[in-house]
Amino acid sequence: MTETAAFGPAGSAHVDDQPRPGRWLALAVLVLAVLLVGVDATVLGLATPFLSEDLKPSGTQLLWIGDIYSFVIAGLLVSMGSLGDRIGRKKLLLIGSVAFGGLSVVCAYSTTPEMMIAARALLGVAGATLMPSTLALIRNLFHDPKERSLAVGIWGAMASAGTAVGPVLGGFLLGHFWWGSVFLINLPVMALLVVVGIRVIPESRHPDPGPWDIPSVALSLVGIVGVVYAIKEAAVHGYRADILAAGLIGLLALFVFVRRQLSLDSPLLNMKLFHHRGFSGAVLADLLTILGLSGLVFFLSQFLQMVQVRSPLNAGLTELPAAVGAVGAGLAAGHVARRLSVRLVVAGGLAIVGLSLVGSTTLHADTGTASIGLILFVVGVGAGFSFTVTADVILSSVPKEEAGAASAVSETAYELGSALGIALLGSIVTGIYRDFPAPPGIPAGTEAAARESLGGAMEAAKDLPAHQATALVRSAQHTFVEGLDIAVGVSAVVLLGAAVAAWILLRGQELGNTPAPPEPAADAEREPQPETLGGGGA
Repeated sequence: MTETAAFGPAGSAHVDDQPRPGRWLALAVLVLAVLLVGVDATVLGLATPFLSEDLKPSGTQLLWIGDIYSFVIAGLLVSMGSLGDRIGRKKLLLIGSVAFGGLSVVCAYSTTPEMMIAARALLGVAGATLMPSTLALIRNLFHDPKERSLAVGIWGAMASAGTAVGPVLGGFLLGHFWWGSVFLINLPVMALLVVVGIRVIPESRHPDPGPWDIPSVALSLVGIVGVVYAIKEAAVHGYRADILAAGLIGLLALFVFVRRQLSLDSPLLNMKLFHHRGFSGAVLADLLTILGLSGLVFFLSQFLQMVQVRSPLNAGLTELPAAVGAVGAGLAAGHVARRLSVRLVVAGGLAIVGLSLVGSTTLHADTGTASIGLILFVVGVGAGFSFTVTADVILSSVPKEEAGAASAVSETAYELGSALGIALLGSIVTGIYRDFPAPPGIPAGTEAAARESLGGAMEAAKDLPAHQATALVRSAQHTFVEGLDIAVGVSAVVLLGAAVAAWILLRGQELGNTPAPPEPAADAEREPQPETLGGGGA
C-alpha cells in the first residue's frame, strides 16, 4: 500500500485527505515506541555502577558502553528516515522494533565489555529507525491540522514522560533486580507495538523515492559520528591531535555529503527543505534549546545524588515536575499556538525556560525539593510548548513524501544539540571544578583522582581519614555547585538567544501551512488509491 496523490490541485478532495478510521489507536501504538526510547536514554546511567561490577570494563570501555548507542543513533537518523520514506515507514518501524527487543536481550545477558559495546551499537541502529518513523507516520495518519497538532502534542508528551520515568523506573528495578532488568523492560513494550501495530498502523512511503544512496549513508554516518565524538571527547580530554582529526574528518564528510545531495536526482536528504524559513527556524530552535538544556539535565542528576545525597529513585522523583509541565504544555500547545501565534508560543516558551534558568543560578546544597520542583516544572512547561509546536511546524512545512527525512533532521538536531550542550557546559563545570581547593596533607594520587570528577572525589575520600575525607568532599561539592551555577547562567543566555531567533525566523508561520508540491501536475494525474488499516506489514 503506497501513499499516492499526497498533494493535488488547490481545492481538490482526495481519498488520502479523509480522516483515517483507527488513527487514534494507531497513535497509541506509536507513542509506545517513543516512551521506550525516552526511558532507554536515561535508565542506563543508573545501572552503570552495577554493570561495572559484573563486566569489569576498563575506563575507556565504560565510556564506549555509555556513548556508542547515542553515536550510532545520531549518525543513522537521517539515513533511516530516508529509508523509511523509501521502503515504507511502518515496515521499517516494525523491523526496528523486533531488532530493538532482541538486542535488548543481548545487552541484558552480555558477559564481556566487548559484547556489551557491540550490542549497544546494534541497539543504536535499531533505535535510529524508531523516532523518525513514528513522527513521519503521525504526519500521514492525521491530515486535519488541529488533530495533527494534538497528536504531535501526545507524541511529545510521551517522549518527555519516558525521559522522566526512566530514572524512577530504573531506581525501582535496580532496587529489586539485577542490572539486566533495565534492558528487559523493553520486551513487553516492543511485543505489544509489533502485534498491535501490524493491524492498526497504515503503511506509507514516498510514491517515487529513487534509490537509497549508500555513499550518502556512509558520509552521513562518518560526518555526524566524527563531529559528535570530537565534541564529547574534547569536553573531557581537551583538544588532542586525534580528537581534532576526528572532528575535521567529520566536518569534511558532512561537507561532501551536502555537496552530493545537491547533485543527486534522488538525494538521501532534500537540502531544499532548508529553504523553507519555518522548517529551518524550527530546527535551529530545537538545536539551541537542547544545547541549553542538556548540560543542565546531565549535571542536575549529579547535583541531586552527589551534592544533596539523594537516592537514584528520590532524584528521579525530584525531576518529575519537569515532565509533568512538559506533558501538560505539549497537549495544549497546538490549541494555544492557533489562538495566539506560532512564533509567540515558541519564542515565549523558550523565554520562560531561559528566565527559569536565571533563577536556577542560585542552586546550593540546601536548596529545597519544592524550589527545585517549581523551577523544573516551569522549565518543563516552556520546553513543552516550544518542542511540540516546532515538531508540528517541521511536519507541516514539508511534503508528506519526505516526512521521514524531515523528522530525522529534527531528531539529528536534538542529538547534536545534546552533544554540544554537554560539551560546552561540561567544559565550564569541569574547568571550574578541577581547581577546587584540596585540604592539606592529601596524597598526590588521591588528589589527582578527586579532581577528575565529583564522583571521583567521593570515591577517593573513602581511603582517607574521616576529617580529611569530609573536608575533601565538602570542598569538591562546593566548587562543583559554583561551576553548575555558572553553566546554568550560560544555558539561560543560550535559551534567551534561541527565543530571539525563533521570534525572527518563525514570523508569519502557521500550523498546517503545508507547502505546495514541486510538481503538482504530476500529482494531479495520479489516481487516488484507497488505503486500509490492515494493509502493509513488516
